[in-house]
Amino acid sequence: MTNEEILQQIYDETLVGNKPAVVELTTRGIEAKMDPNTLLFEALIPALEEVGARFERGDFFVPEMLISGRAMTGALELLRPLLVDSGTAKVGTFLMGTVQGDVHDIGKNLVNIMLEGAGFDVIDIGVQVRPETFIAAIEEHKPDVVGFSAFLTTTMPMFKANIEAIERAGLRDDVIIMVGGAPVTQEYADVVGADGYAADASSATKRAKELLLQRRTMVSV
Repeated sequence: MTNEEILQQIYDETLVGNKPAVVELTTRGIEAKMDPNTLLFEALIPALEEVGARFERGDFFVPEMLISGRAMTGALELLRPLLVDSGTAKVGTFLMGTVQGDVHDIGKNLVNIMLEGAGFDVIDIGVQVRPETFIAAIEEHKPDVVGFSAFLTTTMPMFKANIEAIERAGLRDDVIIMVGGAPVTQEYADVVGADGYAADASSATKRAKELLLQRRTMVSV
C-alpha cells in the first residue's frame, strides 16, 4: 500500500467512524515512517472538516459525528507522542475547555496537541464546562491563557457569558482569553471581547505565543 493510499483510506474510514481500521492504518503509516503531520493534516483533519460540513448540511447527525470523533481519537492517541516534543522549553500554561452546552472535543484535542508540542503546559477541563468551573480552574491553576472552544453556533454565546463571569470574579486582567471552533470568526471574537481567535490548531498555537509575548513585553516595560 502506497502512502497516498494510506492517507485516502484513513480519510475514508474516519469519515464512516471505523475506529479499528483508522488505528490500524495510522499504525501502518507510522511504521512506514510517514510524517505524523502528514497523517494529521492530510487525512485526519480533512475528514473531520468533511464530517462538520455534512453535519451543517443535515447529512450527518450527532451520532455520526461522535462515531467519527472516536475513530479520530484513536489515531490521535498514536500520533500524540510523535507530535509532541518533550524537550521543548516551557512557554506557559494554557487552560482549555469546550463551553457549556457543547460536547465536541476533537478540535479542542487537536489544539491541545499542537500547544503541547510548542511548549505549553495544557490543562484540559473537558466539555460542557460551566462558567463557574472555568473560574475555579483559573483560580487553581493560574494559567497564562484560557481557551474557549465551541463547535455549534448555538453555544457560541457562552463565550461572552464566560468572559463576563471572569470579569465579575476579578480575574479578567490575569488571563489572555482565546476562542475558536468551526463556526467562530475573528469578528465574533472581537464582539465578545476575546483577546485572540484562531481558525485551526496550528494558527491557535502561533497566536497564543504571540499574545503571551505581547503580554510579557507590556509587563516588563
